[in-house]
This record gives sequence, structure tokens and C-alpha cells, in this order.
Amino acid sequence: MRPQASTLHFYATPPDPCPYLPGRKMVSVFADPRADMDVALYGRLARHGFRRSGRHVYRHQCPDCRACIPLRVPVDGFQPNRNQRRVWRRNRDLSVHVIKASPREEHFELYRRYVDTRHPGGGMDDPSPTDYWRFIDSDWSDTDLVEFRAGQRLVCVAVVDRLPDGLSAVYTFFDPEDAVRSPGTLAVLWLIHEAQRLGLPYVYLGYWIAGSEKMAYKASFRPAQGLRDGVWVELAGI
Repeated sequence: MRPQASTLHFYATPPDPCPYLPGRKMVSVFADPRADMDVALYGRLARHGFRRSGRHVYRHQCPDCRACIPLRVPVDGFQPNRNQRRVWRRNRDLSVHVIKASPREEHFELYRRYVDTRHPGGGMDDPSPTDYWRFIDSDWSDTDLVEFRAGQRLVCVAVVDRLPDGLSAVYTFFDPEDAVRSPGTLAVLWLIHEAQRLGLPYVYLGYWIAGSEKMAYKASFRPAQGLRDGVWVELAGI
């Protein structure tokens, strides 16, 4: 019998080398993959810092490190900074198309170019179509793929989960030749506008680590909130 939400169990992984901070170990806590996960339950877990990878729900919980901070943006108070306004104007030529999650060869080829270029040797490079879709897909989530196109050419895809209280940025990948467009920032700006349009209070951005160059852009969406000791507080106070 599959566990019910009221008896949800969690399991910790053995310590592994941290992919973000050299010399440290990472421990992740996973919700029981046999549980009857759904959008409502995942939404509650997201408020406690959990994320989705494929159909698995996890949170970093390292015994000797608290560097990974779950981040979200309260969209009603968001004010874009100068660089974000510049990114929005720079990409006015792009069209946006929202489709329900389904495997597409065009998306896979873009994902493959992205991870092979941006994350070589990181365990995600040289993916197969099965690897890609296992990472993107979930049989219980409400997931959209947001396409950004220049004419017919696919520039960027943002994988987005719809939650009861917001939108969750699962993953964004783009053509490495279009990095000058700042597609990661563009995708978050679009999500904030979309959450505002839908009347949803938050956009969840995953983990942020102070001092990580790759994650620095996340903290610029003010007033960002970070989860510390079970309480969401303004990032400036962490």
C-alpha cells in the first residue's frame, strides 16, 4: 500500500561532495517516492523549502552547512532594477508561448546544447532524451513549458510548476549563443509578471548561495525572501 500524505516519510541521502561549494558535503532529504504526491501537498512542502527534480521532491539539509537558502519573490512588492528593465527591453523582439509539458525533440536538442556548454563534467552533460525527460517530467505536477522564440527559432525554455500559492521555476535552459540576452533573468521576470496576472503571491526560485556567481542573479529580484529556521524573511536580513 502506498503511504498517504498524513504519514509521509522522508529519507536522507548519504553525504556526497557538494556541487556548489568545494570541500563540503551535501545531504538531501527526499519525500517518500511511493507517497501520493499531488500539487496541493507539493505546494505545502515548497513552503518548507522543498524542490522537485522529475517526480522526486527533496530539500538540502546538510548537518554542517546552511549555505543553501530557499528563495522566493513576493510579486506584489517587486520593483525591477535598472539591469532587469534593460533585459526586459532587450528581449522585446521575442514571442512567448506556454504549452503543457510534453517531450519535444526541439526542446531536447536545446537542453543538450545548454548542459554540454554550460555544465561540462557536472553529471548532466551528454544527456539522452530519456535522461532529459526524467529530469523535466512528473506524473503528478501541473507543469508548463514556456518557450521564448526569435521568429521561429527557439531561444529559451523555462520549466514551470503551478502551485496553489505561486509559480515555481523548476529549470531554465537556453541557446548558449544567446547568453547576452540574459535568458535566466528574462524567464524570472516573465514568471513574476505571470504570477501578478494570475493573482498568485509568490514565485519560487529554488536555492541561492551567497557568493555563488551562478546564483547571484536570483538575489537581485527584490524584495526576495529566504527561508531560515522555518520562517520566510527578507533576504537582506539573512
